Amino acid sequence: MMKKHFWGRLVSGLALLAVAAGISAGTPQHVAAATKGTFKVGMEAGYAPFNWTQNTAANGAVRIQGSSDYANGYDVQMAKKVAKALGKKVVVVKTSWNGLPPALTSGKIDAIIAGMSPTPERRKTIDFTNTYYASKLTVVVRRDSKYAKAKSINDFKNAKITAQLSTFHYQAIKQMKGVIKEPAMDNFPAMRVALESGTIDGYVSEVPEGITAENANPDLTYLRFSKKNGFKTNPEDVDLAIGIRKNDPDKAKINAELAKIPQKERDQLMNQAVADQPSTTSQGNWFVALLKQYGPMLLRGTGMTLFISLIGTVVGFLIGLLVGIARTTPVPKNRGKRGLRAIGNWLLAVYIEVFRGTPMIVQAAVVYYGAALAFHVNMDRTVAALFIVSINTGAYISEIIRGGITSVDSGQFEAAHALGMTHWQTMTKVILPQAIRNSLPAVTNEFIVNIKDTSVLSVISVSELFFSAETVAGQNFQFFHTYLVVAGIYLLLTFTISRLFRLVEKRMDGPKDYDLMTNQMQVDTPKIK
Repeated sequence: MMKKHFWGRLVSGLALLAVAAGISAGTPQHVAAATKGTFKVGMEAGYAPFNWTQNTAANGAVRIQGSSDYANGYDVQMAKKVAKALGKKVVVVKTSWNGLPPALTSGKIDAIIAGMSPTPERRKTIDFTNTYYASKLTVVVRRDSKYAKAKSINDFKNAKITAQLSTFHYQAIKQMKGVIKEPAMDNFPAMRVALESGTIDGYVSEVPEGITAENANPDLTYLRFSKKNGFKTNPEDVDLAIGIRKNDPDKAKINAELAKIPQKERDQLMNQAVADQPSTTSQGNWFVALLKQYGPMLLRGTGMTLFISLIGTVVGFLIGLLVGIARTTPVPKNRGKRGLRAIGNWLLAVYIEVFRGTPMIVQAAVVYYGAALAFHVNMDRTVAALFIVSINTGAYISEIIRGGITSVDSGQFEAAHALGMTHWQTMTKVILPQAIRNSLPAVTNEFIVNIKDTSVLSVISVSELFFSAETVAGQNFQFFHTYLVVAGIYLLLTFTISRLFRLVEKRMDGPKDYDLMTNQMQVDTPKIK
């Protein structure tokens, strides 16, 4: 009875922990069919002054779908104007840069307004409206660098230069004679870190982003090139346009609205965006200032990480338990049943090899975007994350359970059968309790791995801890401080989980002074009255 009460309390505690984590993570967005009254806009919400994330609705910010945070910036204000012209309400869908095109083509968003240029490569898959901002390229360097005095793009001999992945900025590096072209980077925060640390000498960017970098960090500056000495570009390479799906019926309406916005108003919107972007200066203790400004965002990210890893591990354990049992069932004597068992084992083996042999980040992208493209299933990103983590964990745990079952001495099977126990009774009463106990350390390790591996879910823009940390670091430019705090959070989570499961292991082992013969005599010897 004591063990039953213990397991009941454990299950109840895990359930309460999952609920608490889900509440901390915020209510997941329930993605359904696109409604006529909304205009879903995809953006990074981390590319100031075009778009960024903030905690309040100040300065006309728009709430991010499925989050308690808000998005603002030049792109957001332009999106509001376009949505109003369409008679719809703008909805911001925070999405990583590389996830924007597949999100659009799969129908998860209606438009991309994220500082994207209508390059010929992008036009092959999506369509674009007319220009909504005329951009100009620059190079951001350290103020104390010898390249800070460059007057031409040809004054960077032997300089290590990079730019953002999948952008024209990276292609433009070819025009800079004598430079060392470094590998492209995912985002601007990463490039600023590399520049500050001296890993690179500069990165190609746009003037508004250069202004932001310079204002945020006095050690950085952006270069002002004359038309003659600057980059040679075509309008389709540097002018920014709204990305829409092919044959979008709203294209004409959007272009008509953009035509109504004069250049003076566009300049005012950009100047206002530069003025409204989050402050990167902090007063007093950096730790207190960081938690005060971005604590709620990091807390929600922590809640989402714990929620996904906990549910994914629990469901994955159940899947692995069933698969492990199925793969260790005895071979039936009936030929037909033997054939069915062989087919079943083959299918389960394929499942295990596929999910253990491919990275979780690839699985997430295939399931989330592939389901929408191939089967028109508009899956919620949180549901997709839970599904991926659960299935992936199940593949690993199934082998752990199978190993735990086979590690039990075969004599126990024979003894149980000799007592007349069925295979099911043998498994549930004798084998599985020992197999689960033997497998518990490995299952605990899977839970810890899941806590850390939720970071790869940023590919489908799940707002877990790492994705939140990227947003914070991109806004406050305190990369070391931000990631140091996040590392501490991950360590706290994994340390707590490992200690909790150690207690579970000790409880399953029973008291160390347990004497089988003494307890047996107490049960069998009748009391003398």
